[in-house]
Amino acid sequence: MRKTVTIALVAASSLALSACGSSGGSGSGSRDYIRAVGSSTVYPFATAVAEEYAKTGGKSPVVEATGTGAGMKLFCAGVGAQHPDIETASRRIKKSEYELCQKNGVAEIVEVQVGIDGIAFAEAKSGPGMKLTPEDVYKAIAANPYGKPNQAKSWKDVNPALPDMPILVYGPPSTSGTRDALAELILTAGCKTDPATAALKESDEDKFEAICTQVREDGAYVDAGENDNLIVQKISQNPKAVGVFGYSFLEANPDALKGIPMSGVEPTYETISDFSYPGARPLYIYVKKAHVGPISGLGEYVATWPKVWGPDGLLKSKGMVISPQDVRARNAEVVANMTPLDPSALK
Repeated sequence: MRKTVTIALVAASSLALSACGSSGGSGSGSRDYIRAVGSSTVYPFATAVAEEYAKTGGKSPVVEATGTGAGMKLFCAGVGAQHPDIETASRRIKKSEYELCQKNGVAEIVEVQVGIDGIAFAEAKSGPGMKLTPEDVYKAIAANPYGKPNQAKSWKDVNPALPDMPILVYGPPSTSGTRDALAELILTAGCKTDPATAALKESDEDKFEAICTQVREDGAYVDAGENDNLIVQKISQNPKAVGVFGYSFLEANPDALKGIPMSGVEPTYETISDFSYPGARPLYIYVKKAHVGPISGLGEYVATWPKVWGPDGLLKSKGMVISPQDVRARNAEVVANMTPLDPSALK
């Protein structure tokens, strides 16, 4: 019965989509432009590809920086002209999000890894020259490090080798894929340095996740919204502040910012491309296969990505770290065939 309902939803959505491409309206009836939502980190790359695509005569896609998590909710809400065609993401789609898509009739989703990025920690050029570890970051900004309320006021409270400087970290909001990656790659790594807390993952996974990933709300960590450029401005003007954002924003502001080493590894193009930097992560776009065809130019826009993601391509000039050749080749094949995602490996 459930399968029948899903097929009916897809069929109904296909009828709604069949009218697309004429009026340009943004309602449920029709739409003659491509709409992408999602990651603020992927946003500048998606807009660069949109501009490249528009040079061929297509209508420029509308790209919105909603944050990965918020974008997934919009993307998975259904099939039809009133729903986005593409989700840009600074982390992989979660199993729960994939299931939400399926529930709402988004039956076939094409996953494309478009490049690599790093969660960069940075300070102003005039900053003290911080050197951090995942454990330092966890003790500084976790709400309840190792299960106890966070009392740390200065970085020196966290680690005697760090400056006697108030903890002030500007970072992404809870809706951001960068925040998810911060939690998974940095905070959880720091949390696991305590054996008793690490053991909770097996006995009480919900408690483990809460202790390891919840961020303090007393002003030490400042949610700067989805605008990474705002974080750049805040920390460039305050040598006592630390910022967390996508590496491309650090690379784009070398005169104002300097990267903070993590476990002795500088955030650089090379250390992110070989994943030796602790905050390195893949970047993705997700495409509704049901919208390819009915939404004018969608297939062509997606096909533009492999043309510009190589080592001499447009995206590298915009600050993207290029994926290895085998990853690019595999994903170019996914784009060419519009191969749906196999959900078996999702968490």
